[in-house]
This record gives sequence, structure tokens and C-alpha cells, in this order.
Amino acid sequence: MFCHTVKVGTAAGMEEIMNRKWWKEAVIYQIYPRSFMDSNGDGIGDLQGIISRLDYLKYLGIDVIWLSPIYKSPGDDNGYDISDYQDIMDEFGTMADFDTLLAAAHERGIKIVMDLVVNHTSDEHRWFVESRKSSDNEYRDYYIWKKGKDGGTPPNNWGSCFGGSAWQYDEATDMYYLHLFSRKQPDLNWDNPKVRREVFDMMTWWCDKGIDGFRMDVISMISKTKEMPDGKVHDLYGDYAPYCVHGPNVHKYLQEMNKEVLSRYDIMTVGETPGVTTQLAGQYAGEDAGELNMVFQFEHVEGDGKYGKWTDEKIPLTTLKKILSRWQTELYGKAWNSLFWDNHDQPRAVSRFGDDRPAYREVSAKMLATCLHMLQGTPYIYQGEELGMTNYPFQSPDDFRDIESINAYREWCLDGQLSHEVFWPCITFKSRDNARTPMQWSDSEQAGFTTGTPWIAVNPNYREINAKAQAADPESVFHYYRKLIALRREHPIMVYGRYEELLADSEELFVYTRTLESETLLVVCSFCDHETVFAIPQEFAGASCLISNRNGDYTGTKITLKPYEAFVLHTNV
Repeated sequence: MFCHTVKVGTAAGMEEIMNRKWWKEAVIYQIYPRSFMDSNGDGIGDLQGIISRLDYLKYLGIDVIWLSPIYKSPGDDNGYDISDYQDIMDEFGTMADFDTLLAAAHERGIKIVMDLVVNHTSDEHRWFVESRKSSDNEYRDYYIWKKGKDGGTPPNNWGSCFGGSAWQYDEATDMYYLHLFSRKQPDLNWDNPKVRREVFDMMTWWCDKGIDGFRMDVISMISKTKEMPDGKVHDLYGDYAPYCVHGPNVHKYLQEMNKEVLSRYDIMTVGETPGVTTQLAGQYAGEDAGELNMVFQFEHVEGDGKYGKWTDEKIPLTTLKKILSRWQTELYGKAWNSLFWDNHDQPRAVSRFGDDRPAYREVSAKMLATCLHMLQGTPYIYQGEELGMTNYPFQSPDDFRDIESINAYREWCLDGQLSHEVFWPCITFKSRDNARTPMQWSDSEQAGFTTGTPWIAVNPNYREINAKAQAADPESVFHYYRKLIALRREHPIMVYGRYEELLADSEELFVYTRTLESETLLVVCSFCDHETVFAIPQEFAGASCLISNRNGDYTGTKITLKPYEAFVLHTNV
């Protein structure tokens, strides 16, 4: 019989709750504007569409909206290629629309966090237009230019995240520029103080407008080494990471950013930091680091690929727990966790970590929500996650709109060594387009997203999975999220309690406790599609049930858990 002794409050727990911050206690909702709500029938989501759905978000209970990029952009990477940081993409609306959105959100007590993309710009940004004109142009050093090797090959063997070489030849000056992503996304040269000044002035402009923070795109990649040798070959190209990720001056530049901009405002900052470790997270987001509030780590959503990032296999539960537990324990009292299952770059959570078959989709979506929101840190909800939206049933490469997916299919299948039959399950499982299909508002035509033709197809299951139906059903995934968010406001232990994992070797159950002073939570989540037996620790005999996705009886000593069952017990002694 399983038995465990629960530890009661600690000095670290007391210190943690004394260091309260609004962004620690918030629940954040990510909007991918192109796919959220279209107000004018052109098939593309826009700012007025977001405004029209603010009351829905208020009803859900979230505190902060994180907007994926809305700046002026040619749209090569759906807005992550910015041509003007102080203007709005034409398809999304105008700056007046943004001002209306900001005011309307603030009226409802909802904060707005912008996506800051400053590792690179669009090649149509005026800085780069000037930079490529000549080698002595005043903007030349705003970007990273190199001569090619003898024989007309790129400066090194680095591969781009979106396929192909990380270097693009430019005939005008017979040189190459670095682009770690699309060739239309040249990397900025952060070693140039003029670049940093431009970025800081732009950030100040937005803060003065009244925004509430920044999510910083691939911010761990802004500093590159002076030397740029060939990288170790993985799959098709050389690895740039040792020379471009967590570079020599990244902390110096972020401390400068904090001093010049961030510290002057009561805002939230979260850095997207590929390749981060718990130790590095403390440098980026430690309580006294003077850089960011928190970072996104990606260990639980990366590193599981068969072919680069591509796979059709789910991560083993013991591996997932080991990763999440390490972040919970090693950051506690030192830095703050960001909690997420999915986002605009990841497949849908219920398809990847849960079970999207009709019999299990709702219950597994609730289980995943329980597991995540009971962890220590700030939870992020990606649009549609609160409905249990699923991956899209892609039928053809023509269904893709994502540049990464399109290029990967070409490199691995059309030009590479894999057959369609081998690669197709992998790319459809992991494609970013899974997260980018339109928000499913109702069972009306095009899921209520648009009156026109959507820029990317609506998932055909929208008649069964949509916000209108779930808002009317008190037992829906949507209302389960509402309850979790409300509980977070009522119980500081959900925010600040110390984490401890139980049953680390189980491939079926994710079990952990949270402890703050005299309170303790026991969180039990089944990640399997069959029944399992769990012995309730004696310390929780007769404990009250805070929340459950199956409304079971948890007063006994042994519980037979149904598939994907989750419950949380609460004691206060």
C-alpha cells in the first residue's frame, strides 16, 4: 500500500508568498490574432474581432492577454517578420483599433502583453532595406554580414530553423546575411549599440502607450559569438546553437534592457529561451537577476523527434514528469516557472499529451488542465485549449500554411530520404498549423470565426467542439477551466506552495503535493486510457476534494481511477 509523509510549511514557502507579484498570480491567455476572430469577413482574424470577444475572456476569468505579433509585417512567418515595430499589420487593423482594444481590455481588468520580436526583423524593414544597399551603408552593421567561403558557398554549414542554410547570398555586395529562421527574417546585430538603442526606444514607446508587458521571442538568441565556425552536423545541417544560443553578451544586453526600460514600469516579462536549463533560468529570471520575470523552457515539448523535431510518438510519462519536476524543484525560491502545454508553435495539447478520441477528449483535456494549473508558476492558456480543441486532420501538404511545415516536407520528402508514408504521420502530429486553425466559436458556418473564407481551414470537428455549446454546458471543458482559474484566486497555495513529486516511476499516474504553511494539496492525474488503482495517503483520509474531472468519491483508502481521471484533495491542519 502506498504511503507518504507530507511535509508541512517551510521558510522558503513563507518567503515565496511574501514576495507576491501580480504576474505570479495571473492566468495568461495567448491569442494568435490571425486565427482568433475575424470582424470584416476577409477570413483573417483582426483587432476588432478580439475586441468583440473580450467579454468571453472576462467570463473565462483570465487576467492577461498575450498577443502574438500584430505589427506591420509582410507575413512570411505570420507576423514574426516585422517591417515596422510601431505600426499595425494592415490585415489586423489600425493603431486606433489597438488603442481601443487596450482601453477595452483595461476596462475589464484584463492586461495586454505584446510579443517582442527583436532577434530579427523582416527583410522589408527599412533598416535592412538600407543595410543591403552597400557594405558602407550606415545600417550595414544593424545585421550580420559575412563573406562566403572559397567556391561560392555560405560562411559556414549552419542550418536555419525553417530549413535550408542559415545564410542567404546577396548579390548586391557579394556577401551573405545570417537568418536563423526564414531568409526573410535577417538576424539583428545586437553587438551594435545603435541597434540596442533603437529597440529600447521602441519598447519605451509601447510602455508609454500603456501596455502591460512583453513576451520576448527567442530572446536567448540575440547574442552571437564573434567566431562562427562550422557546427556539428545533425540531420541535414550544422548546429548553430553553441554559437547563437545563450551567447556571450545575452545577460549583459538584457540587464541593459532592464535598466533602460523594464525597471521603469510595472510590467510582466517572459522570455522565450530555447535551450535553457534551470541554472540558466536563474540567470535570466532569478529574483535578483535584473533581467526578466520568467522564461519559457521547452524540454517537455522538444527533443522527442525522430527526424529533427518531427515525430508521431508521445513522450513517456516518466520522462515528462522528470522534466517538469526538475523545473518545479530547482527553481523554487530562486526563479519563477511558466506553465504551458501548447502555444502557436506546438500541436494541440489534448492530441499530444491527452487523448483526442471522442470518448476521452473532454476528460483528458480536463485532466491536463488540472495537472498544469496545480503546478507552481504562472499558467498560460493557448486559445481553444479551454475548449479541448484538437489537432487538424491534414490530408495533403497543400493543407499547410506554416513555412516550417512546408519547408520540412520539401526537405525530408521531396528532396530528402523519407517517403511520404513514413514522414506524413510525423509532420501532421507536430505541425505548428495544428494550433493555428481558427478558433471554434459556434457550430455555424466556419465555426463562427468568419463570414468569408478562412486563411487556413477550420477543423471539421467544430460542430462538436465550440465555445457556444460549452458555455451553455456546466460540465464542459470551458467551465472546468473557469473553476480552476477561480480556485487559483481563492487558494494562494496553488500559486506559492512547494512542490513534491510522488510515484516518480509510474507510467500511468502523475501525482504530486503542494504545501504552504499548514495547507497541503494532493494532485492525482491519470495519463492512461484504462483503470488504475491508487492508495490515498493516510494524511489525506477524509480530506475535502477541491476539484475533480469525474466527480468521484475520494473518501476511501483505495481509489480505482477511471481513464484520465484527475482530482485534488485539500487539507489544512
